[in-house]
Amino acid sequence: MKKPSHLRGLAAAFGCAAVLALSVPAFAVDNMTSSDEVDLTSVRAKIKAKDYKAALAELRDLAEDTQQADVYNLLGFTLRKTGDTTTSLTYYNKALELQPDHKAAREYLGELFIETGHIDKAKEQLAALEKLCPAGCEEREDLAQAIAAKAGN
Repeated sequence: MKKPSHLRGLAAAFGCAAVLALSVPAFAVDNMTSSDEVDLTSVRAKIKAKDYKAALAELRDLAEDTQQADVYNLLGFTLRKTGDTTTSLTYYNKALELQPDHKAAREYLGELFIETGHIDKAKEQLAALEKLCPAGCEEREDLAQAIAAKAGN
């Protein structure tokens, strides 16, 4: 039995699509993965100079193009330094969602909790850092000092 002409055309179209699918390389939807490095030299220089407005603008542009924990962590840091603790918290959490062992994000999130009066939550971040670097690390030591300084007040 002969197929109707509209079905023959449809079958031919599917056949062409299958050939094309095999000959075209596949690309990821997000061509920048978390392992790709973003150059944050300029952002870090702006933060060091306390030019938070310029750093935020650059970081927001970067955040549109990548899903990288370092970018979100620095967004959180910069926003915290400008007094926007609510949005800062969102970006620290996004950084930790992408990379749960991100030591700087844990330190800075702990510092945010200290600044907002949530010492118990800051201690939770310190406990996470103690697990991440049992032999010690700068982030762990800095957060421990910040908690001790707050406790001394």
